[in-house]
Amino acid sequence: MTWDIVVIGGGAGGLSAALAAHEEDVRILVLEREAVLGGILNQCIHNGFGLHEFEEDLTGPEYADRFIAAFYEKGIDVYLGTTVMNMTKTKEGFSLEAFDKKAGKLAIEARAVILSSGCYERTRGQIRIPGERPAGVMTAGSAQRYLNIEGYLVGKEVFILGSGDIGLIMARRMTLEGANVKGVAEIMPHSNGLTRNIAQCLEDFDIPLYLSHTVTDIRGVDRLEGITIEEVDKDFRVIEGTKKDFAVDCLLLSVGLIPDTMVLESLDVKMHPKTKGPLVDHNFHTNVEGLFACGNALHVHDLVDDVTEESRRAARCAKEYVHGKIDKDGRKVEIHAGEGISYTVPSALTMSSFDRPVRCAFRVDRKADRAVFRLTQNNETIATKKARFVAPAEMEHVELGPKDLKDTTSPITLTMEVV
Repeated sequence: MTWDIVVIGGGAGGLSAALAAHEEDVRILVLEREAVLGGILNQCIHNGFGLHEFEEDLTGPEYADRFIAAFYEKGIDVYLGTTVMNMTKTKEGFSLEAFDKKAGKLAIEARAVILSSGCYERTRGQIRIPGERPAGVMTAGSAQRYLNIEGYLVGKEVFILGSGDIGLIMARRMTLEGANVKGVAEIMPHSNGLTRNIAQCLEDFDIPLYLSHTVTDIRGVDRLEGITIEEVDKDFRVIEGTKKDFAVDCLLLSVGLIPDTMVLESLDVKMHPKTKGPLVDHNFHTNVEGLFACGNALHVHDLVDDVTEESRRAARCAKEYVHGKIDKDGRKVEIHAGEGISYTVPSALTMSSFDRPVRCAFRVDRKADRAVFRLTQNNETIATKKARFVAPAEMEHVELGPKDLKDTTSPITLTMEVV
């Protein structure tokens, strides 16, 4: 059977996309590798979800349940326990090879695909921490799953490397379960987590944050026994005489998230050098016709509410493509990240379908108490936005409409001015 749209991933992004694309004449299939829908939200039992989407303070499972209930009410097709192994481009769309735990190998045809597979955590091997290889070193997300779903406390004397939101939340969670969290080290001179998480997860529990520090040694044979952290300079070189030793039995790593795009390896998809996700235009269309991307598979978000909103927009564009209303070809106006900006999504406007305002997401590369974001074309300002308390950990947005453009050929540059 051929579906009009196949959504890869049944988390917040995938569910939002499927619901937004749902119509009587649009056949949708969601593929989810876990046995249940909801994705990472199922293990996020802390609150703070849904403040924008529902104007309520929900836990992760509560947030997911709102969408799961609506999903099943619509009767959208879903294959649970199904992993996409390969995807190839065909004349009609895409051919997907998947493995179902019950049915075995599946062949699935789709006119369009929405990639909403989420992201994964960087591991110790990817950041190359020196030292022994004992048990007790794991990612913060793994520890979260062990504790919140499996019911295992993975350590009692704990240190956390990296100040990403998962690490901060696990500092609080481990403390509440009786563990002694001795500190959080962050190699950058600023935290990589939301400001509210710094306050609620570290400051409220008197857990120290060591900025411009990293782990330089791990000790232990069978089980972790201790670690050493040291201060680093602006070039991330260790500063002599700054060693601090900690006796711990658990080291949690919260050192970054990477979009999960492995299923795209068989396709010639252009990837963003900064986000590690696909490059997309304002329709969330990749350079491969009929392939769309959204959520954390596109770029890592700090709020699930933003994942939901972005995935809805991507799904509406995919639906328009299926109905023949979107052409990926045609003249493009590129959007570049200028001074003070780390990256932008989208990376281009496809002029043949740029007929309504576009919400551009971006991250800054430094902290600032006050800033002005400026979109320019041919050195002329076409849009501005003022902001307070900006930081790399918190995504920003600016709106750009067709009437803002000075012409339909010159690239647009987004810059930040600290004021």
